[in-house]
Amino acid sequence: MELYFTGLASVYEPEHVARIFYPGARPARHRPAHGADAVYLHGGRRAVLAAVRCAGRRAACKIPLVPGASDRDAEYAVCRGLFDLLREFTGQNPPWGMLTGVRPVHLAHQLLAKGLSEQAVADHFETRDFVSAGKVHRVLEIARRQQPVLALSRPNSYSLYISIPFCPSRCSYCSFVSRTVAQSAGLIAPYVEALRRELAAIAALARRLGLRLETVYIGGGTPTAVSAAQLQALMQTVADEFDVPALREYTVEAGRPDCTDEEKLTVIKQMGATRISINPQTLSDEVLAAIGRRHTARDIIDCYHTARRVGHTSINMDLIAGLPRDTAAGFARSLQGVMALEPENITVHTLTLKRASNLVIDHTPGSYGDVQQMLAACSVLDGAGYKPYYLYRQKGTLENLENTGYTLPGHTGLYNVFIMEEVHTILSAGAGGSTKLVGPGGHIERVFNYKYPAEYLRGFGEMLARKQKVEEFYGKFADLDPQTSG
Repeated sequence: MELYFTGLASVYEPEHVARIFYPGARPARHRPAHGADAVYLHGGRRAVLAAVRCAGRRAACKIPLVPGASDRDAEYAVCRGLFDLLREFTGQNPPWGMLTGVRPVHLAHQLLAKGLSEQAVADHFETRDFVSAGKVHRVLEIARRQQPVLALSRPNSYSLYISIPFCPSRCSYCSFVSRTVAQSAGLIAPYVEALRRELAAIAALARRLGLRLETVYIGGGTPTAVSAAQLQALMQTVADEFDVPALREYTVEAGRPDCTDEEKLTVIKQMGATRISINPQTLSDEVLAAIGRRHTARDIIDCYHTARRVGHTSINMDLIAGLPRDTAAGFARSLQGVMALEPENITVHTLTLKRASNLVIDHTPGSYGDVQQMLAACSVLDGAGYKPYYLYRQKGTLENLENTGYTLPGHTGLYNVFIMEEVHTILSAGAGGSTKLVGPGGHIERVFNYKYPAEYLRGFGEMLARKQKVEEFYGKFADLDPQTSG
């Protein structure tokens, strides 16, 4: 399917609306050949012509433009007209409607902050964006549950993300900048040392600005892909440079059992982490092999029990709905298997087909099961005491669905809420890190680190210099009152 849009001020949102119905659609540089499958938009002064051709069928409509309408209102009119055309043409009724944003709960918070009632917010989602009643109910449920967490953040709050972009092997669905240990063995030691230097610089910067650290999250990649000694050295730097006992939460991803052993789990616990992730993605050995994992479901379970034995009391486990070779019944078995372990958090992702992943690059044929049925199976979590506490969406997700984190009472993943709802600054260290600066009124600016480990090492000095933008950002808000509630 090709997208051929002309005469429009912006094609960004209309393209995403078209991909709700045709996920693999690509923009066409030239008018598609006669009879080719395509979605067309042609803008004029008074109206936009929309058309679609697929499998020999064709439909079209005219979308009137209101004279004097703002660019935003005009864009919405085009998107809504295109959505109506494609919904009728395909017979599909997407559960998230024409909503293309990745943070629907964040949108709900914004509307509530304007003084709208929950009913008015629900009406906004259902009548403006055609979101299903079930999804709207979930969004508002999570927004209510997040309120006590959001109240923890202050204007001078920040969280710290630390990137370790190495893995034992690359999963077929992954598009992160992570490199396998075998490919990058010579980079790991200098990378860890440079990362420790960057952390020291960030700590000094935060002290100068009078910022308060709320949560730390060490992710990747797989942080446990480095040696126990390297992991301990890194976490010792965190302990030396930051007030770890005062943290509200300290998370380390220990997701892969093929590189997470008792020694590393003990280091993580002894160095102050309060929460870890052990991520099976599935408990099917066949599916694990299909996505490039070099371990078994039994290895995951053994790793989990080891973590409990060394003292970890808050564990998250991830599952992915829609993995190649998985089925609705297989996913339900994985879910039941994870629930039987009783982790404090269970996060359910929907498979996203990312352009940088091997799944897409290698054109691996995918036979994806009924993803909506897989997510429907998660209704059993409520009966086991798990409640949804954060939700986000991604471009390219199967059937335009979502990712949801569930928690037992008292174990909400604070960092996940803080970053998704953009309530305070996230300072990022390491390759691929993206610092997100959040100021009064939701004003946001970003500072990017180099993407790949080798670039990070080569450009380390220049990258540190970029952190000056953090001080410039806070300099704009010099009258910030640390005691003011956020």
